[in-house]
Amino acid sequence: MKHLLIAAAAALMMHSALAADPDAEFRQQVNSFVDSWHDDAANTRPDYWEKFTPDAVFIGTDKSEVWNYKEFKAWAKRFWDRKKAWSFTAQKRNVYFSPDKKYVWFDEQLNTQMGTCQASGVLLNTGKGLKIEHYQLSLAVPNPLMEGFTKTIRDFEAKQP
Repeated sequence: MKHLLIAAAAALMMHSALAADPDAEFRQQVNSFVDSWHDDAANTRPDYWEKFTPDAVFIGTDKSEVWNYKEFKAWAKRFWDRKKAWSFTAQKRNVYFSPDKKYVWFDEQLNTQMGTCQASGVLLNTGKGLKIEHYQLSLAVPNPLMEGFTKTIRDFEAKQP
């Protein structure tokens, strides 16, 4: 009887959680997809590339880093060749989606080798799974450091041909 009461209480709590957020399962699917994509990069698995749409866009931290899928894959080839790429893990992520769940967009703060970064992405729900259509990575610069940081960038860019 005691086990039955515990099971009933657990089922009631699960039902309450789903009632509070009826999309919790879909959000978890999105989070799992993005987490596995980041893990694929950290382990240079080919699955990383399978998670993009053919016309995907990846924007890196440098202003020159605006790539379509083929350009990004060509740029990153050296990392896959040496079996060591980047390692991003989410500190937090917000997930949003269209009413039909065909499009998903998210923003995230990441632990990276560069420190804390921020990123945003757009996913397409193909009906057979999620695919990355757009991803943009940026450095998270603390406001008290911004003046010095922007001066350093201005000085650097002034010296460029």
